[in-house]
Amino acid sequence: MKERNFLDRVMEFEQELEAMHKKFRELIGFVAEMTEENYSLQLENHHLRKRLEEIDLELQQPTKKQQLEKKGQTIDVGEGVDNLARLYNEGFHVCNVHYGSARKGEDCLFCLSFLNKQNV
Repeated sequence: MKERNFLDRVMEFEQELEAMHKKFRELIGFVAEMTEENYSLQLENHHLRKRLEEIDLELQQPTKKQQLEKKGQTIDVGEGVDNLARLYNEGFHVCNVHYGSARKGEDCLFCLSFLNKQNV
């Protein structure tokens, strides 16, 4: 009877070991998934922090418009300037010296200067 009891206990112990082994494998799988997710989140976090730093730098640097507004100059580039640029490209003067006359294929420094001032 003692021998039978001993074999039963060994078999129970073996079943418990198998159950623990199964739980251990599940735990290893879970840890692997969590490690992979952690690495992925760290990488995403790094990229987001880097992008946030870039945006902060962009916001700290004043734009040309802000710089000109500080100096008291304002920029209002709109449809009118686009129309003048189109007219210039079609071969007409847009400067106050020769406005509306044909350019005859030559560039006009007055027109170019005027258009560059408007597009700053």
